[in-house]
Amino acid sequence: MDIRTMQYFLAVAREGSITKAAESLHMTQPPLSRQMIELETELGVALFDRSGKRVALTEDGRVFRERAQEVVDLVESIRCDMATGSEAVTGEVRIACGETDAVSFLARAAERIHRVHPSVTYRLLSGDGDFVLEKLENNAADLGLLVVSSVDSGKFNFLRIPAKDTWGVLMREDDDLACKERIDRTDLVGRPLLLPYRAAMGSDLMSWFGSERDKLDIVATYDLAYNVSRFTREGFGYAIVLGGIVDATAGSGLAFRPLVPRLEADLFLVWKREQRLSRATKAFLDGVTSLV
Repeated sequence: MDIRTMQYFLAVAREGSITKAAESLHMTQPPLSRQMIELETELGVALFDRSGKRVALTEDGRVFRERAQEVVDLVESIRCDMATGSEAVTGEVRIACGETDAVSFLARAAERIHRVHPSVTYRLLSGDGDFVLEKLENNAADLGLLVVSSVDSGKFNFLRIPAKDTWGVLMREDDDLACKERIDRTDLVGRPLLLPYRAAMGSDLMSWFGSERDKLDIVATYDLAYNVSRFTREGFGYAIVLGGIVDATAGSGLAFRPLVPRLEADLFLVWKREQRLSRATKAFLDGVTSLV
């Protein structure tokens, strides 16, 4: 198995058809079909379900697609880094991050870098904290933006950014709690709560509830604030979310109120200590540092 075979596989996965993938790759269908069969034989698993009109990925195929994409992206990043002169800065910066308004800070750094190095591009990978760490561990991301309370300081470098996440309650705009400027823990006892999945497993947020923690009525957990906001809009419960992610301005149908005592989280850019950073990533970090 080589990088070209992975690229062929990704083309088939993308097109859902070996014939269409062959056309996009400017090759004929028989050798591409043979390559896919040989790949499945080498891996010892079926990557495709060929029973329908379209070629669909099996569960093993979906796993391999994710890993193959990471390898292809990494090789492309290395190629771009090595192909340029010592003074040139080009290539892609891959940033994994969760839902946070602090992404605006990274956008300002990217805009500053673009003025000097217009050939630098960005790939934004979004998910929860576990997703960010997985991407960093697998070298599928150059940088990660997250709270570092559970990150191994021996494996990663950290750069604190001048932005904080603030926790609060998202509710219907016409809810009785929306009349309050801030929400304390006793306000939430006995009400149906929707909590971020990782926080529900134990975190600073759960510690904030203190002695009221065992009295909570947790009806759902979530990964993405936008999705849980739809539940909240329908009156399903009260979502504990980070401010600035979901539109909760007057007339939006939703209201956001911060917690009291105030609960904030510091955010850091994180990258693996042993990973060699590309010129583009170094330039981006320089741009972030200049804004700190």
